Parts: sequence; structure tokens; C-alpha cells
Amino acid sequence: MTTTTTSTQAYGEPWYWDKRYAGDTAPFDWYQKYPSLAPLIHLYIPRHRTKVLVIGCGNSAFSEGMVDDGYEEVVNIDISSVVIEAMKKKYSECSQLKYMVMDVRDMRAFESGSFDAVLDKGTLDSLLCGNNSRKNAAQMLEEVARVLKDRGVYILITYGAPSYRLHLLKEMNVWTIKLHVIEKLVTEGKPNEQRKVTGPIPLDDDGISAEAVLGKSPEVHYIYICTKVC
Repeated sequence: MTTTTTSTQAYGEPWYWDKRYAGDTAPFDWYQKYPSLAPLIHLYIPRHRTKVLVIGCGNSAFSEGMVDDGYEEVVNIDISSVVIEAMKKKYSECSQLKYMVMDVRDMRAFESGSFDAVLDKGTLDSLLCGNNSRKNAAQMLEEVARVLKDRGVYILITYGAPSYRLHLLKEMNVWTIKLHVIEKLVTEGKPNEQRKVTGPIPLDDDGISAEAVLGKSPEVHYIYICTKVC
């Protein structure tokens, strides 16, 4: 077993992330930064009177970007107490941002229907890399659906194509699903110009329609917009 494999299998464990964030304190955003995704966020999440949950926040500046853009209440959770304490200190004077130590598989601290939107930028992917991946992913998605209000949205930003993610989402049987894509950032500051992120991609039950539009192995991140309907 390689070191890389061993590390990814620990992605669901607090000790792994505590160690990582203790040794690397520089802000890091998985996949995309806020400015790239802002047009899509605006489309599905109103700025005002909206309570947003960011799961697996790490030390990302994404939530700061949301607040700077006018979002009024952004709650952030992470399994790592090390990074949450650091973020609490960093944003102690920002009342719109709240940070809590929490496992996304068990969010009992939140009542059902607490949030208008849940944002996930790599957290489901991390769980799917680890041990007991299917069980952990199912637990997480059940909790996400529970804490969302009716008609609330779960926005999943992932490297997983529909053939790898759609069945997991559909198993929940609680939301309608739309698909958007955004080109991967090759260099710092490079704009995503080839395809508008706000334009949805055709999505059938098995994801074949998306592959027909995008081709095989496109250099994109997939964005699933899951709207809770029951």
C-alpha cells in the first residue's frame, strides 16, 4: 500500500486533518475559489435572509468571499478542531461567519430544516476516498438532506462525473438534480471562459447525456444542484 493510498483512506478521520492543518496554516481552496463560482451561487442562493452551511470548510477563504459578496449568515463546520480554532480566531470580529467542530455524518447539533443551502466543495469526495466510503457517504447525504429546509439546495462541487456521483444522489430520493460544470483552473487567476458556469448541462438518469455534451474525461469540475422536494 502506498503512502498516498494510506492518506486518502484516513480522510474521514479527525487526526489526519488535525495533523494536516497544524503543519499547513496557509489558506487553501479545494477545486475552485469563490469568484469563479459566484455567478452560480447567485443563481441558486439569494444573498439576503438566507442561512448557508459550508461543510468541510477547512481554512478556505470561500466563506469570507460569500460574506464580502453580501451573504449575511454562513455557518462553517469541519471535523478538525485545529482548523476550526484557527478560523474562529481569524474571523472573531466577523459576526456573519460562525465556525463549529462537527462531523458531517452526524450533525445532530442542528435541527432539521435549519438551512436554506448547503455547500460542499470536496467533502463528499474525501469521504469516498476513505474506508467505508459508501456507508460514510450515505450517512453524510442523509444528514445534509435532514438539515436542509424544503426547497433548500445542496450544491456539490466535485471531480466526480455523473456516472460516479449520480447514483449516490438519486438513492436519497429527496431532491431534483441539475448539473453545471466549470473548467478546472490551470493557473492562478486564469478565467473560466470556455463554458458559462450558469448554463445547465442536459442530465438523464444515467448521465450519458452529459457525456455526449462534454465528451469523455473533460477537464472540468462537476456541480450538482440538488433541490430538496420532500
